[in-house]
Order: sequence, then C-alpha cells, then structure tokens
Amino acid sequence: MMTDPISDLLTRIRNAAAARHARVDVPASKLKTEVVRIMKEEGFISQYKLVEESKAKKTLRVFLKYTTDRRSAITDLRRVSKPGNRRYVASKGVKSVVGGLGISIVSTPRGVMTGRDARKANVGGELLCEVW
Repeated sequence: MMTDPISDLLTRIRNAAAARHARVDVPASKLKTEVVRIMKEEGFISQYKLVEESKAKKTLRVFLKYTTDRRSAITDLRRVSKPGNRRYVASKGVKSVVGGLGISIVSTPRGVMTGRDARKANVGGELLCEVW
C-alpha cells in the first residue's frame, strides 16, 4: 500500500532523470495528471500522455526533457507537504523557488496551480512540491 502517491511520482521522475531515461510510467490519478500538466507548461518535461491499459488501470507516461548535452531540465524535485506534516500557505506565503528559477505547485480551492498563479489569483492552499 502506498501512502504518498505524489512523493512516489516525484521519486520516479527524479530516478528516471538521474538514469537518463527517455520516459517513465506511473500509475495515474487526477492529482498526478495535474502536477505533470503544470510541469509540462513550465517546461520541465517534454510531454505526457494517459495510457489506458485496461478498463480499471490507467498509466501516466511522462517523457523527460534533456538539453543537447543530455542534462536533465529538472535539477531537483522536493515534496513539501507530506501526509504526516501537511503544509498550508496563504497567498502571500508562497515564496519563490531558487530565486525564481523553479516553481512551486499548490493545490488550491480553484484547482492545482503554480505558486505564481496562486499569488496572482490571491488564493492559498496546500504546498505540494517544488521543482527546479
């Protein structure tokens, strides 16, 4: 039984990037799909797609992005809010990541969005993770 699926997603992406894999497959969920969508919009991964293996089982296939000299676009990923220690922030409490080079992903009442978008929309929520 997995207790933290978001942490599992980030660890699989981190390990695949370290091993220079072209893609990584993870069990799909709506929250994981939204996190990966934001990572694509911000340019940290090249593509993702939902693969339906059977009626009940869906897989999220994430295609990693590399530079021409095979360095990953993702330097690191960090899970902030954990099941045993949830981290909630107000709209003003969302800080920049690595001086603005990274992003924070926040789950808000208006959906999952980047920290920058949450500040603009003046909403807070659970600070899921940071990517840089």
